[in-house]
Amino acid sequence: MTIAADIMNPGAQWIPATESLDRGAQLMRELDVGALPVSDVDERLCGIVTDRDIVVRVVAAGRDPGKVTAGELCQGTPRWINTMADVDEVLAEMETHQIRRLPVIDENKRLAGMISEADLARVLSDDQLAEFVERVYA
Repeated sequence: MTIAADIMNPGAQWIPATESLDRGAQLMRELDVGALPVSDVDERLCGIVTDRDIVVRVVAAGRDPGKVTAGELCQGTPRWINTMADVDEVLAEMETHQIRRLPVIDENKRLAGMISEADLARVLSDDQLAEFVERVYA
């Protein structure tokens, strides 16, 4: 059985909610990622910031990314999956909420990794991947 821990990229890193988005963009560049999970003061997930969020909701809106924090962009209830969740649970979570990146949290409630579409492409059949894409982008 394939589980989230088998699929995820284990190199994910938090960005604190209090950190500026210019630092968030730098961290994305350093890690070569397009999204960062955002943590509160207790290192608990409070959201995700994407490169698109920074460009559209900050830069294009004329705001200074050096003065806007990651926490200011977090909206709604953050979605995540446990490391032991099977691939069907991962797909259901991502499809139901139409999300392209999913944080993976360990039994200690700490960030263990992230699952992206590219990660799924390595483990799903072509038919499963096509169905996933259709549901997430619908």
